[in-house]
Amino acid sequence: MIRGRAIQVAVIGPSECSEEEAAAAEEIGSVLAAHGATLVSGGLGGVMEASCRGARVRGGLVVGILPGQSEGNQYLSVAVRTGLSHTRNFLVVGSADSVVAVGGAYGTLSEIAIALKQGKPVFGLNTWDIEGVAPCTMPEEAALKALSAGRP
Repeated sequence: MIRGRAIQVAVIGPSECSEEEAAAAEEIGSVLAAHGATLVSGGLGGVMEASCRGARVRGGLVVGILPGQSEGNQYLSVAVRTGLSHTRNFLVVGSADSVVAVGGAYGTLSEIAIALKQGKPVFGLNTWDIEGVAPCTMPEEAALKALSAGRP
């Protein structure tokens, strides 16, 4: 908890992913929920949906910040329909205390850059190898480090 609220962790990654990335994202979501964190997501498919599923199965709160007026994936607790397309990436990352990146294409890269520019800790699992992203080898490691870094 931070000043009476749950830690908010953004889980970012592509809307199309491999089975391994989906399994890792689901585990990350599950670990975050088990520790009482709020998961913030872009709210669509792939890594986003898998992490949301993992959190919801564990009873976690999942906030999806959507690019348009869609409903988002079925695991969202709260859907924020922005109409902002990729600009919503600023809101996803800006709402988080820390970030976990799983896999990723250019959208994920932009979110990583935004997080680093804002001084937010970023933990990566099979994602972009750039300065500032702390590489992790296991999903649980990434989730636990994000939880720890998100605390004051």
